[in-house]
Amino acid sequence: MEKIIQLDKQLLVFLNSLGSEPFDGFWLLITKQLHWAPVFLFVFYLLQKKLGWKNFGIVILMLALLIFFTDRMTELVKATVQRLRPCNDPEINSMIRIVKSSSTYSYFSGHAANSMASTVLIFSLMKKYYRHAYLLFLFPLIFAYSRIYLGLHFPGDILSGYLFGIFSGYMFYRLYLIVLKKYFPELQNPANG
Repeated sequence: MEKIIQLDKQLLVFLNSLGSEPFDGFWLLITKQLHWAPVFLFVFYLLQKKLGWKNFGIVILMLALLIFFTDRMTELVKATVQRLRPCNDPEINSMIRIVKSSSTYSYFSGHAANSMASTVLIFSLMKKYYRHAYLLFLFPLIFAYSRIYLGLHFPGDILSGYLFGIFSGYMFYRLYLIVLKKYFPELQNPANG
């Protein structure tokens, strides 16, 4: 395990060192969820257009529950593992570019978990309507990389967050299908889909 942690730290130092000051503002912008709002609204528009308002409302409810779940689980794991963020780790914080700092724990990344979980759920719904729905995965890849760039997460934090996000997103997609089948069977095959 110690070897994996050291490799994780070495990879962080390498990836973080690829950054440069002229791009810091861009990555600080990327790391804030609010700045992604136009993308979210566009995806919601495409989804609502295919599913209709009632079904879309159920999706939004599932998405809210999913984010609440991944957020709580992330905080629970962080409080249990208590891994220092790269910016606070005395072993490497002098070797990396610290663009942003935080006093909370690092493992695993809530940004990675939430972005991947929500993308898996939305992708699972959109893939039958939109051929290029896979492009949605650019969001969690870019969004979570910003955390490495800024010196806030190790690659292992991101990867673990992704894995938890994939699992959570898929489970909530299955839950959505169960809810639809049991309580809203008339919505299973949208007329305009």
